[in-house]
Amino acid sequence: MITEIKQLAQELQETLIANRRHLHANPELSFQEFNTSAFVKTKLDEMEIPWKAIANTGVVGIIRGEKESDRVTALRADMDALPIVESNTDSYASRNPGVMHACGHDAHTSSLLGTAKILQSIKSKFGGTIKLIFQPGEEKLPGGASLLIKEGVLHNPSPQYVIGQHVSPLVSSGKVAIRKGKFMASMDEISLRVIGKGGHGAQPHLNIDPVMITAQLLVAFQQIVSRKANPSLPSVLSFGKIIANGAFNVIPDEVYLEGTFRTMDENWRTEAHAQMIKMATAIAEGMGGCCEFNIVRGYPFLINEEKLTGQIQSAAEEYLGKENVIETDIWMAAEDFAYYSHQADSCFYLLGIANEKKGITSSLHTPTFNIDENALAIGSGLMAYLAVKQLGNV
Repeated sequence: MITEIKQLAQELQETLIANRRHLHANPELSFQEFNTSAFVKTKLDEMEIPWKAIANTGVVGIIRGEKESDRVTALRADMDALPIVESNTDSYASRNPGVMHACGHDAHTSSLLGTAKILQSIKSKFGGTIKLIFQPGEEKLPGGASLLIKEGVLHNPSPQYVIGQHVSPLVSSGKVAIRKGKFMASMDEISLRVIGKGGHGAQPHLNIDPVMITAQLLVAFQQIVSRKANPSLPSVLSFGKIIANGAFNVIPDEVYLEGTFRTMDENWRTEAHAQMIKMATAIAEGMGGCCEFNIVRGYPFLINEEKLTGQIQSAAEEYLGKENVIETDIWMAAEDFAYYSHQADSCFYLLGIANEKKGITSSLHTPTFNIDENALAIGSGLMAYLAVKQLGNV
């Protein structure tokens, strides 16, 4: 079956590229994927694959193998883009100003459409059911995965396994990277308003300086990671936005901050939140000010079930060759695929899309991000093989 799937994937190469370029040129932000959703529905109709809408712009297709089996496997791709101005000048560059597929979701969607075409073509040769999950809103809380789960995407029928892939510019095209166990971090959005009393910069004794309070907070917060967390437990606390809207000689009344906290343990996650709030309140009040602290709890950590991931790794080695399947480290980015991993045995792996000779090396979430489009056929064929393998047909 490997040979047949590889041949079908290669025959789809031009279609895969065309679909990906169409999606890349017409990106839509999270939960606004109306045209993308319509495109997916049209393609599924052309393949005679039944589908249903879910969570507004989500789409779930069903392929039923013609052999006898009650096993179910779900395959997932996300569809949303990012609020980034693309700087690439390709003919298929974004036509929607300020919106870009800078995280590869166009490739994920195109690849899963290719997988669907392959599986539909060979459905007489396997048994079981395959759910095709085209998911909205991965890039924005509360995450499309959580909404789809609430609306029953993991029921009627319920998959034993959920499999997903994410393109990676850190992995060469032609390869995949896999990790068993905890793989990606939880993610929380932190915002603070440090309130003092502004005034003339030449008279600091008459003011309560929120800039100085903020400076103390930023240094102290790092003790959450360096002195409060178990050193064996990955934790990241970063602040990327600070607004102190004063002037050369003006101390502002307040400072606003935004940051993110990431880890891989739910108990420590909750404890760290409490520690940050306690620390911020004490420091601000001790310096004469006050602090409004808000935490929006985001995605949980993502865990690849050990047994399933071992099977996926072995199957990937069969399909790609052992030299093209590498083990990867923990990735402190967050993914709402994590919600599936806490509901069913799941595996989320990285599909290599980097090609130095072609100059394709830009990081995710950057204006120059691109992919080696040869990876699309690899991703489509591999996922098709993994699906039938998990259904117990090969």
